[in-house]
Amino acid sequence: MTDPYVARMVAFTEGKDPIAMQREMPQILSGLIEGVAEKELRRSPAPGKWSVSEIIAHLADSELVSVWRYRQMIEHNDRPLSAYDQDEWARIGKYSSREAKDSLQLFTALRAMNLKMFARLTPDEWQRGGIHAERGRITVQSLARQVAGHDRNHLEQIQKILAEK
Repeated sequence: MTDPYVARMVAFTEGKDPIAMQREMPQILSGLIEGVAEKELRRSPAPGKWSVSEIIAHLADSELVSVWRYRQMIEHNDRPLSAYDQDEWARIGKYSSREAKDSLQLFTALRAMNLKMFARLTPDEWQRGGIHAERGRITVQSLARQVAGHDRNHLEQIQKILAEK
């Protein structure tokens, strides 16, 4: 049985190279927020929904999690991987007070670190995995595809919010 969340994220990557998608994401985000007032980036599209700044902060924290997960899977094949509560991370990280450009800078640095690691992986390392607490076994390769889809999911949200000015 396929996890509905995973299936939705992977659907964003059908027929595409997930590493190329990951590589272009920081530049796409940068282009989208360039010249947009911080007040607009902090505008929530609806009660309880994240603003553009909060989404980018979430992307930075998600990349931090993926940095750890990839390395844990490579180092300790098939060991447990804990889930995390994105809303709790938003609270702890005070997403509502973070500037989009600062979060984008962190996201860009963490993404570059992962991309450099990807370039050095052996075929065996791409297949190493972990047992995700909510989604079962994932591999480095499948996580890379999920991350690319996660990027696109949030990219669509950001584009929609910015179009609603």
